[in-house]
Amino acid sequence: MASHFLNGIALPAGMLWVDEFSWAQAQRSVERSITGAQIIDVAAKVAGRPITLQGAQDQGWIRRATLLAVRALADTPDGQYPLTLATGEQFTVMFAPEEAIEAQPISRPELPANTNPYVATLRLMTV
Repeated sequence: MASHFLNGIALPAGMLWVDEFSWAQAQRSVERSITGAQIIDVAAKVAGRPITLQGAQDQGWIRRATLLAVRALADTPDGQYPLTLATGEQFTVMFAPEEAIEAQPISRPELPANTNPYVATLRLMTV
């Protein structure tokens, strides 16, 4: 598979999942009781894993038309979408609540065409 797919929209496989290993499935909380004993609570997280797909100056460029289609998804309140990564991994995601999309054009044309490339970051989270 040469692309990631978000709700059927092809995204460049060169957009890397930059926070893949910064999240743990288990949530741990450590406290002390009034007797001084240590209390450890552990529970599995069921959602909220961040999936940040990020391009760079030398890879993972996304075309303006694709970026506009992704922006339309991000603007949909409560939108939940299937995401299939180029590795074959599948998730149901929504856009992160803050700064869901960040993008800068590779060049600075006065009137950018739909084919103009951008370096973008897409911030998603599992639901």
